[in-house]
Order: sequence, then structure tokens, then C-alpha cells
Amino acid sequence: MNVSDRAPSSSNASMPNGSGAAAILAAGVGSFALAVLAIAGDKSASVKAWLVFYKPTGPLSGVTTLALIIWILTWGILEGRWRKRTVAARTSFIALALLGLSLLLTFPPIVDLF
Repeated sequence: MNVSDRAPSSSNASMPNGSGAAAILAAGVGSFALAVLAIAGDKSASVKAWLVFYKPTGPLSGVTTLALIIWILTWGILEGRWRKRTVAARTSFIALALLGLSLLLTFPPIVDLF
């Protein structure tokens, strides 16, 4: 019997990609939050003071802590909602756009525009 003679199996059904999409989108949201918080901490004295969680590191402690909390919460919420679903590929493109924007926001010429 040839491989091409076999009947198609029912295992060809698509697997849910929601968990992977949740992780990718959460990474984009978390990195964007990191960039926005870093800019806010640099540009506003009141935000800078609010972001000091640990004095020796200054506002960087609050920036990274809050970005991690946002990332984990986003991941948990999206994972809970999308675990058994098939999510459109555009969510990956949104995540890539957020990652790209986050990267751009870390460079001084762009940050100085704000």
C-alpha cells in the first residue's frame, strides 16, 4: 500500500494555538510597558519618584517590576481566555509591532521626541 493510498485521518484537525499566541502577545505588551514606563520615569519627576521601589537602583526598580507584573498578568489573562482556541495570526503581528515599537522607544533620538 502506498502512502498516498491511505485515507486521510481525522488527526489533521488544527491544534489550538491560543497558548502560544497568548505568550507572544503578552511579551509584546510587557516590552511595550517597559519602554513606556522607562520614558515616563525619565521625563516626569513625579513618576520618577513614584517608581522608586528600591533606593539603590532608583526608578529602574519600579519600571522593571511594573513591566514584569503587566507581562505576567497579561499572559495569565490571555492564557485563560485563549487556551483552547485557535487565534488569528494577526495577534502575532500585533505582538511584533509592539516589540518593534518598544525597541524604537529605547533609542535616544526617538525618546528625545517626547
